[in-house]
Amino acid sequence: MKPIKGLRWWIIGLVLSGLVMNYLARNALAVAAPEVNKVLSISTQQYGYIVAAFQAAYMVMQPVAGYVLDVLGTKLGFALFAGAWSLVCLLHSTAGGWLSLAAFRAMLGMTEAAGFPSALRATAEWFPAKERSIATGWFNIGSSVGAVVAPPLVVWCILHGDWRLAFGVIGVMGLVWSVLWFALYRVPTKHPRLSEEEHAYIRAGQEAQEDNANAPKPSWGKIVSSKRFWGIAIPRFLSEPAWQTFNYWIPLYMATERHMNLKEIALFAWLPFLAADVGCVLGGYLAPWFQKRFRVSLVTSRKLVMVTGCLCMVGPACIGLATSPYTAIALFCVGGFAHQTLSGALYTLTSDMFGKHEVGTAVGLAGMSGYMGGMLFSLAVGSLAATIGYNPLFVALAVFDIVAAIVVWTMLNDKQVHAAPAHPGSTAPSTAA
Repeated sequence: MKPIKGLRWWIIGLVLSGLVMNYLARNALAVAAPEVNKVLSISTQQYGYIVAAFQAAYMVMQPVAGYVLDVLGTKLGFALFAGAWSLVCLLHSTAGGWLSLAAFRAMLGMTEAAGFPSALRATAEWFPAKERSIATGWFNIGSSVGAVVAPPLVVWCILHGDWRLAFGVIGVMGLVWSVLWFALYRVPTKHPRLSEEEHAYIRAGQEAQEDNANAPKPSWGKIVSSKRFWGIAIPRFLSEPAWQTFNYWIPLYMATERHMNLKEIALFAWLPFLAADVGCVLGGYLAPWFQKRFRVSLVTSRKLVMVTGCLCMVGPACIGLATSPYTAIALFCVGGFAHQTLSGALYTLTSDMFGKHEVGTAVGLAGMSGYMGGMLFSLAVGSLAATIGYNPLFVALAVFDIVAAIVVWTMLNDKQVHAAPAHPGSTAPSTAA
């Protein structure tokens, strides 16, 4: 078969589309929340429990999903999980109250937990170290694109049917994607359309361990006992609440606090996630730019991206000062941009710090930490929004992210990076992984 030029970028496009499906299923409830809460008589606190059910299940399942992916492989593992979350999305349309909806959200969290570990595994398999931040930035767009598409799609389904139709449509779309993934994805060594030149280029910038077909199985104990893991897990715990808040609370906040109707939410609620797309891509290109411009190491370039994103989180901290709902949306846009910029840096640092045979497990364990932070903060929003309001909670998100940047800067260094080979003629940094 004729080779496809730049096949690795087509592969990352396939990964991106999978995360779009993942976030469509995840964000559908947030957009439909004003309608669902009204129809099913769900209170703000009960909605907080529903959100926390997803986050708790996602949190517990992250390391399990990562381990399963490391054992089954990216091709089969991602396909199975995607098919499962799509079926659970279909089940959402049968919910009759907040308890059944919470149960379905928990099931969705368990199945969707494989999304990012799968994406990181595919990136580690298909990209040399020096391009991983760019590849991560591009596939990370999938989360934002899913959140961008969700408002108009869900509102259209509500206006032309009801909220149950939205979950049915998104569930079927996910099932179709899972079949396409299984049919199209291959590791580089088995892909018939990968040229010898591109394969050599990919291998030249990857770990020496990649040449070992008998790589050891990932060890949870070894991973969690390392300082490099906690240098990622603690910042994930601190930074994840911001993204969870944007995903699950913006439509409800704009409806209850800013008095937007359903059509206005469809028109404006997707904008913060469009800004997040920009953050994904720009953050990916910032790392190599920092490395070249300031002649810093690979890890330091990631740290600088993290700091850039965290400082921008000051924007959503000022939402309480906004007098117009449109200004509030603009500040949410700054927050979306900021979070995805720093998020990409954290994800890429994980693939730098851990080998391909264990990166899925490491991402899953770090994701467990992140979703614990997100779950606890969602419970706080559900309990406190009606008493102290949303504004102090938005300020807290900025503080958490700044502390996260400090932790990354102090706990991670170049000596912790997973060793890379010294391939003749390779342009990859010697400390990269």
